[in-house]
Amino acid sequence: MGFFSKIKEGLTKTKDSLSNGITSIVNSFTKIDEEFFEELEEILVMADIGVETSEYICEMLRKKVKENGVTDPILIKELLNETIVEILGDEKELVLDTKPSVILVIGVNGVGKTTSIGKLSLKLKSENKKVILGAADTFRAAAIEQLGEWAARAGVDMVKSVDGTDPASVVFDTIASAKAKNADVIICDTAGRLHNKKNLMEELAKINRVIRRELPDSSIETLLVLDASTGQNAVNQAREFMNVTDITGIILTKLDGTAKGGIIIAIQKALGIPVKFVGVGEGIDDLLPFNSKEFADGIIDIGN
Repeated sequence: MGFFSKIKEGLTKTKDSLSNGITSIVNSFTKIDEEFFEELEEILVMADIGVETSEYICEMLRKKVKENGVTDPILIKELLNETIVEILGDEKELVLDTKPSVILVIGVNGVGKTTSIGKLSLKLKSENKKVILGAADTFRAAAIEQLGEWAARAGVDMVKSVDGTDPASVVFDTIASAKAKNADVIICDTAGRLHNKKNLMEELAKINRVIRRELPDSSIETLLVLDASTGQNAVNQAREFMNVTDITGIILTKLDGTAKGGIIIAIQKALGIPVKFVGVGEGIDDLLPFNSKEFADGIIDIGN
């Protein structure tokens, strides 16, 4: 299955919720008036785009309708598609400019953090990069074993210790191993506990100090994994993590199982953090680089 086909299939539930609703009001109105925009805004909110972002989109559409002299409701789909692409902006690729580069992965339990690391490992390996994993989520039960299973599936090395080990020491050992094996990318699974922000902040700060000391010029990506099916709660989680550490990108998982894919738009508009990857299935190759235009095309069916 091709890249666009996977995105489109993964967004089926979101499209059914959003595009079908828009088609319904487009067919119900003969002109674009304030009542039309009120119904459109309600549909956007129901797709988990969020109240503020939905209001912003409708305001942008009002301007475009006025500037372009648009009167036919059917044309609103194309304008909406265009507006979503503008909000999401250009694609932001991983910055892996050094050897080794470091990717720290954070996220609360259950969002698909370990699975995303496994899939990302395979993707980077397929790009001829030598990847090594660091099992630095040492306090969650079975986290090390789960990461080990994914390392085996992806065919990459992993550094681990026993449960309860200081996560920063695991990162230190992973860096040492990466240097010895001439690895291109280090991916560290880190804790995602939000019930005690102080401990999490200290833990991540310690990890970052180790990286800066051992790899002073390395590229570092900090990716936050969020579950699309949680809707607006994903935005709240992102805000909480932003208070703890700098986030360079988001991996949004479980898009294929939810009608709440519009949360991508809310995240970008509210927080300004780029979504770099989306998970659209259970397969090991179902983690895809995010593309704004293909996402918009996947949820707004201009042709119907």
